[in-house]
This record gives sequence, C-alpha cells and structure tokens, in this order.
Amino acid sequence: MAIFVADDTGRYIAVNAYACDLLGYTRDELLELPLSEVAVSPTAQEDFDEIQRTGTQTGLTVLRHSDGSELPMHYRATRTTVGGMPLYLGVCWPIDD
Repeated sequence: MAIFVADDTGRYIAVNAYACDLLGYTRDELLELPLSEVAVSPTAQEDFDEIQRTGTQTGLTVLRHSDGSELPMHYRATRTTVGGMPLYLGVCWPIDD
C-alpha cells in the first residue's frame, strides 16, 4: 500500500517507497509536491477538508503519476497528532487489487 503523511496545509512530510514507485517520483520529488498536485480527483480538496473536520475518510481518489497518467485508487485517511502537530495519514491501493 502507498502511504502518505501530510501536514494540515496538505504538504507531504513523509511517503513510503511504494508510493514513490507507484507514482514514478523519487522521495524528494514527491515531498516537494502539495497534495493537490498528486490527488487530482474532482473532490480531492473537499475530501481533505472532510478529513480535517471529522478525522477520517474512506473512498476513491485519482492520483497523478509523474508521466501525467492518472491512477484510480481506494484510500483511507485519518487525522492524528504527533508532538502536538496535526498530521494526516493516507493509505492508498489500486482499485483492481
């Protein structure tokens, strides 16, 4: 599963190796991208807003590969706090899995 950790502004602060491989980015490249450039489904911002409000969200999204192609994915995301800082952990896996 692809794992993404974002801060409350939607900036990735951690990703696993599978997320990098799946999307065709190096870790450093992926950490430079905001969530809005990777999660490109029409409801991505509303979904992130919902996670911030309610603490959890499950659904479908579309992730953009480095070559511009789009990958439909399942996801589950949750809000947590580490050292007093709110963080958002998202786990994604391909729809066909």
